[in-house]
Amino acid sequence: MKAVKVMATIDEQGQLTLDNPLMIDKNRRVEVIVLVSEETDIDKEDQTKEAVLEDFRQAWHEAMTGKTIPASQLWEGIEDV
Repeated sequence: MKAVKVMATIDEQGQLTLDNPLMIDKNRRVEVIVLVSEETDIDKEDQTKEAVLEDFRQAWHEAMTGKTIPASQLWEGIEDV
């Protein structure tokens, strides 16, 4: 299973509307995990949509070109901080 991070809005009926279409195989069932910010978690300096998209494009490029770090290495050295 692969993960795709996208932004969406929940409408009055509780339905999700994605900001942009998914560029993946169509007619497939997917598992959705919804992360909702608590009001106290909202940063007054929220990134603009363009900045978020640029971060995503960079991350996607790195993933597609193999410029990634194994998850097992993500926490190395953190316990010393």
